[in-house]
Amino acid sequence: MSEQWPPEQIGLTAGKRVLFLTKDLELIRKQLYEGVDLRMEDLDVSDFLDDINTDVMTPAWVCFDHEPAIIAENAYAGLVHEGRRVFEPRALLDGDFEVIVSGHRKGTGSSRETAAQCERWSGVRIVIAASFAPIHERNNINLGQLMGDYSMLERLQDGESISLDEFTSKYDPVTRLIIENGGIFPFAKKLKAGELRIPELTTGARPMTMVEKMIAGKLLSQNGASRYVKPGDAVLAQVDGGYSHEFTTAQVHEFLKLEYGDDYKIPNPSKYAVFEDHLLYATGVPKYGRFTEKIQTLRDMQEMFQKRTGVRDYSAEDGISPGICHQVAREEFIDVGDFIQSTDSHTCMGGATNALAYGVGSTEYANLIHNQFAFVQVPESIRFELMGTLDPGCTAKDVILHILWKYAANSETLDRSMEFGGPGLAGLSMDERATLCNMATECSAKTGICEPDDATVEWLMRRRSGVSEEDIRADFIMPDEGARYDGGVHTIDLSEIMPMVAHPGDPDKGIPSDPTNGAYVHELGEVSIDIAYAGSCTAGKDDDFAYYARVTEAALEAGLTIPEDVDCYIQFGSKTVKDLSARNGWTEMFERAGVKLIDPGCGACIGAGPGISDDAEQVTISAINRNYQGRSGPGRLYLASPLTVMASAFTGKIVAWHPDIFS
Repeated sequence: MSEQWPPEQIGLTAGKRVLFLTKDLELIRKQLYEGVDLRMEDLDVSDFLDDINTDVMTPAWVCFDHEPAIIAENAYAGLVHEGRRVFEPRALLDGDFEVIVSGHRKGTGSSRETAAQCERWSGVRIVIAASFAPIHERNNINLGQLMGDYSMLERLQDGESISLDEFTSKYDPVTRLIIENGGIFPFAKKLKAGELRIPELTTGARPMTMVEKMIAGKLLSQNGASRYVKPGDAVLAQVDGGYSHEFTTAQVHEFLKLEYGDDYKIPNPSKYAVFEDHLLYATGVPKYGRFTEKIQTLRDMQEMFQKRTGVRDYSAEDGISPGICHQVAREEFIDVGDFIQSTDSHTCMGGATNALAYGVGSTEYANLIHNQFAFVQVPESIRFELMGTLDPGCTAKDVILHILWKYAANSETLDRSMEFGGPGLAGLSMDERATLCNMATECSAKTGICEPDDATVEWLMRRRSGVSEEDIRADFIMPDEGARYDGGVHTIDLSEIMPMVAHPGDPDKGIPSDPTNGAYVHELGEVSIDIAYAGSCTAGKDDDFAYYARVTEAALEAGLTIPEDVDCYIQFGSKTVKDLSARNGWTEMFERAGVKLIDPGCGACIGAGPGISDDAEQVTISAINRNYQGRSGPGRLYLASPLTVMASAFTGKIVAWHPDIFS
């Protein structure tokens, strides 16, 4: 390949190699360490690893480095087989690979751009997969990586040269320009200089889904005229706000310095924020003790960024965070109809407020806060029409685990906007709706959006001063009658939802740990637990604490406390949640029951705080949002609802909650 990337013709470079990520992990080792070279024609898509998540590509500790070249030294450090790393340090970097191959839904999970960077800075420039998770695909695009299919790889391995157009023709015109110009930064510079022109939007009047209406309402150069978009349209849209946290801000800061100089500035800093929430407790985790200096560097660089730019500051005070960014953002500044982007995949939690919100990588975020607009490809939509009411033993977490199991596992939600509506939605609180939208990212969806109603107004009126009910209702965005849903309209009877878990799979046998591994609690058999963890952005809200309190109160009335052989943790999602718990007497009750309480933050959810497992034999029942291997320690982790987690904590085994469980 030529030094200028990407060239007009793409071919394999003499002496460079292709790495196949196979379900046979020993075969990966042979390619890495024994020089074994494979050919696509001898393999099948069923041979490749599916659902490779970003925690596998760059585990949390790898992200303590912010320089991509250093991150590349530990590419795929989270892929573990029989207790040891498949990729030893520098294995990908020193393997002379320029193509990497995997199966379906490459790059699920976190929006961390480090996952794409670890390949790019190891020399990989072509990524082959059956399909890609949407944020990871976008990160590849922003870095100028080429993504292709298996037939293209066969041709390349046969010595054929393939035109760049074949790699880019499947994309919208804007995305094509980004890739063909080597990534989002060179594209944005040429656009600003007038060297590139964005094609005119030609979509005519049509009924639109919620996400389509939200994007249409944010188009640049709208001049007050009604505009329409359809799936696949590539547009420039005005962003209403965003945020980053100490795990990602350092890269944003460095990328802005590299592109715009040490004295860079951003317009409208009041629209953006930084949070200190992810790594507050990381240095208390034994395996992270050696990274104390790197973690402090990330904090220091975020402070430098905040002072340089003047963005809103949600740093910890006296070691206590205001809360998890997604929870605080919805409490304080995400409003109906807003378009919000941040450097975290669970940004979509803001969709509960009838807003468009989703995560992006550090490169894209740096670009959008500097240039004040985002490049958006209008996604397809899938609608979930909720009917009926939930059983007392179920919460919205069981609903989204059901959707993960029955729809996301079949890629029906992939890269789509998940739209929630129907009469059953009215029976779910705003916090419960936030759970649905939060875990849209686990579905590999673009985002999740709830229809607004009276509950939306009431919730916002309690949290926004100077805003009238009429103002809020005027901003409501509802789908048009006759709107097209490419993913279909699916009715879910909430009364038929049963308590669920997502089981931890069996990675050593090629069954990845994944939130789509659904199972009913009553069909599990007896599964003893060592740890029960309640918290995270998904399960650290007001209503979640009401669930924890309901179970704890019933247990205490029955004379039960947390068993000695179970460690039970509850972590507050924000300072306001902590204050609510204290006012209601829940905090004292939890402590009396033997629960260990943790101040606001992400903690165990990203393996960086109390509540993680210590060895592979431990079993955890957790209310967090993803259970990828190693994410919250080396043990086996089951995802479940707040009710199931607390009921299990008191019984020492995984059980579903019902009001008479302790009788």
